Order: sequence, then structure tokens, then C-alpha cells
Amino acid sequence: MSEQPELSIVSMAMDRASASMVLVRSDGKEARFPLGKDPFGETSTLSRFTYLPALDVLLATTNAGDDIAFEMPTLDGADQLGGRLAVYLDQNKWRVMANVLTGIGDVSPQEDEAARRLVQWVRQGKIILPISAAHYAETAKWSDTARRYQLGLTVLQLSRGWQMRDPLQLRRDEIRAAFGCRTSGDAGTLVQAVFTLAPNVIHGAARGVAPIPMPSGLPQEMAFRTVALTSATALIDVMLDTEWVPAGSVTGWVEANQRFSDWLDGERRDAQQKRKSIDAFLLNDIRLDLAVEAHAAQLTPKVVAEWVTKHARHDLAAAPALGLLREMLHERHLNKGTTWRTNDLTDMIYLSCAAGYADFVVCERAMGDALRQGIKRLQRPVRVFRYLSDAAEAIEEALAVTAPGQSEE
Repeated sequence: MSEQPELSIVSMAMDRASASMVLVRSDGKEARFPLGKDPFGETSTLSRFTYLPALDVLLATTNAGDDIAFEMPTLDGADQLGGRLAVYLDQNKWRVMANVLTGIGDVSPQEDEAARRLVQWVRQGKIILPISAAHYAETAKWSDTARRYQLGLTVLQLSRGWQMRDPLQLRRDEIRAAFGCRTSGDAGTLVQAVFTLAPNVIHGAARGVAPIPMPSGLPQEMAFRTVALTSATALIDVMLDTEWVPAGSVTGWVEANQRFSDWLDGERRDAQQKRKSIDAFLLNDIRLDLAVEAHAAQLTPKVVAEWVTKHARHDLAAAPALGLLREMLHERHLNKGTTWRTNDLTDMIYLSCAAGYADFVVCERAMGDALRQGIKRLQRPVRVFRYLSDAAEAIEEALAVTAPGQSEE
């Protein structure tokens, strides 16, 4: 007597049209359960979420029939990059990508070709194009609903669930690592993976954001999968929502930097003296992060004071992201007549983080120049580009050496 094959769930879906949860078994049988609460808001553009356990992929379908596939994280936090290169695109470069894929807007032949090469490398599993909270903020504030949808769709389809960890949380991680080196001689694994599929990372605890809680009463793997799916569906739904979100105000930060730049312009000091003043300005700006991590590390006031006076400059320069943020502040404040603008805060914090950890960064000229200057002063490899076409050439050279060689889907 032959054994009966073991049955399993091959797909689980939330369907908007039927307001039901749809489970499909490996023998083809289907079960439907009414959704107790409609997970699709009135402004949502989504019609269905489908989770495929065997592939560990979440598939979202929009009302317009567009599909978005997200890779899902593993409970053990193992590396899922698989040798892929991390390429971070600034918001204006994502617009180029969207223009190429939708045929809207003017794009030069060189940039068009480069964008298509990036898409091909994503599909071949050779690179990832991670997104950040900055991309969400920039996209969500666009009042043109149709263009915002196309941009958001492009970002989601090509990022495939890969995100950049919150730079403000990463800042604290780097400070914690610096303190760890000074107190125990080993930073260990205090800085977590910056580009990741993990849930609850795009906004960190440093912002006061509470993570999605693990549901009680479930096995650990199932509870983690629930959190991961909740995080992924929220990321997709928010990006494509029809209701735009006005940008928040950072006038206090802009005004503080403008006052400091104007004051520094009037000081009769040489460049080195001004750099020390800028370092003091930066330490004051991150004083809350320093206090939180010093308390967590149980450092005495004497130890903290010694770190500030003797080690801060070295340790900040050595930190991948904070080191570049420091250099960008030096570059901007030392340039007489600098005018500070609202978007400078987002650009500097996110681009310094990306350039500190990504394999390649593509961004606009002004911030790119500041980044490249800082990278050169820190004697790090320069992989920041202004154009997709220039980046594509460098990426292709790197892939010739390190590409995983996965086949196209």
C-alpha cells in the first residue's frame, strides 16, 4: 500500500474583491475564509497579497494589474545577499529609472541604456537596489498621483524588498561600536547588516518608532513570518497609496547650520581651526545619541569626557557613515557663502550612510562632489557617480570579478 503524499499549503492570499483569505493546498484544493477586518484602505491601490511559502516570496497585485515581488527575510538573520552588489540610487536617479521603464520624460540614450542594464542585473540576481525611508518620504510627497504611482511601482519592483537600515539607528550602532572598541577592544557585531530584508528596519528605535510586535501564542518561525509579512505589505501599500503626504519641516536644523556657517565665515581662523569648530558642532548635534549609547554601555562621565576630548575625532572619522557625514559637514561649512536648504538634511544623512556601506552610489552633482571629496580625504575607494551610465560601467567591471552568476528569472 503506497503512502499518501504529505499535503502542504502552497499559497496564502488576501483578496480584496472577495474580502477573503484564500488558502491553496498542494493537491489543488482551495479554502476561503472571510476577512474579519478589511486590510485594504479606501486609498489603497492594491487588490491582492499572495504569499508563496515554497519560494518565500510575497507577491502584491495592484488594481491596475501590476505585480510586485518581495523577497522575504529569514529568522536566523543569515546573509541573503548571496554575493550581490548593493547599488544605492538617489531619488532623482529613481525618477530616471521610472521614466525609462514607463517611457515618460526625456532621458538621454546613455542613461536609458544604463537604466536597462541595471534592471537586467537585478533580474539576474547580480545586484540589489535597496530603498530607504528617504525614498518613501520623497515619493509620498509628490502630489501628481499618476506619476507617483509609476515612480513608486518602479522603486518597489526593482528593490524587491531590500531596504537600507535607518541611518539614525545606524548612527547609534556606530557610536556603540566605537565605545565598544575603546572599552573592550572589540566592536563585535554591534553594527547590523545595513542592506537587509529584515522587518522593522526602515525606521529604527532611534526615532522612537515601536517595531511591529511578535504575536504571542505562535511558534517562533510562524510569529517571525507574521511580522515580516506585515512589514512587507505595509511598505508596499504605503508607497502606492493614492493619498499624498506633505513633507515634514526641518527648519530648525537648516537655521542652526546656516547660523553656524555664517558665523564661521566671519571668523579669522585657518582651515584646521575651523575643522575643530565643525567637529564640536557635530558632537553637539549628536549629543543625544552619544548619551544614549554611553548609558547603555555603562560608561562613567569621566570615560565619556575622555572619549570626547581624546578619541572622538579619530573614532568618528573611522565610522563608515558618521565619518562621511563629518566630512560632508566640513566641506559645506568651510565653503564660504554656503546656503543651507531643507533637503540638505535628508541628502547628507542618507547619502553618507549609503556611501559608507553600499558598493556603489549614484546621486546628484552637488552632494556627490561633497561625498567624493570626503571619501578621498578618508582614503576610501571612490564609488560615487553622478550618472547611471558611469556607474554602470564601474558595476560591470566589478561584476566581471564578483558576480554571483545567477540566471535570469
